Amino acid sequence: MSYDIYFLNRRDGQSWDEALEAMEDAAEDSEPIPARLLEAWDRIVPQARTLLGEVDITEYEQESRDLSHSDTGIDLSVFSDEVSITVPYWHAGDDAVVVLGKVFTLSAIVEKETGLTAYDPQVERPLAEAAPQGVIGLMSRTTEDLRSRYGG
Repeated sequence: MSYDIYFLNRRDGQSWDEALEAMEDAAEDSEPIPARLLEAWDRIVPQARTLLGEVDITEYEQESRDLSHSDTGIDLSVFSDEVSITVPYWHAGDDAVVVLGKVFTLSAIVEKETGLTAYDPQVERPLAEAAPQGVIGLMSRTTEDLRSRYGG
């Protein structure tokens, strides 16, 4: 399980649910990554390295790009026209504050470089409108719940 952030291109008059559905439909088509996103990727990676430190990069032809940070579990992916950040429910309390701070900062970088809007499906609103304390609380509660259920 992971906390997910999706980057959406919402048209005028389109609801967030409709924008999310359009993104999911586009991902099913397995199209190559558009040139504009490949160019944005090249600008995002050095900024992500500055933010996170050492990251693993996986590039598969024109189909996908992935940036992973093993210490936090933060993962930035581009597949077709879909851009997302995921972070596993490993973090609670002060650790969640630090990690989600990095997720928020990385999201702002992705928004700036792609022109897409970071959307948080857990709270059903753009990330910029989500209360950071609420997101941190949700991450912490879910992590603690999973730990109590499955150990760890």
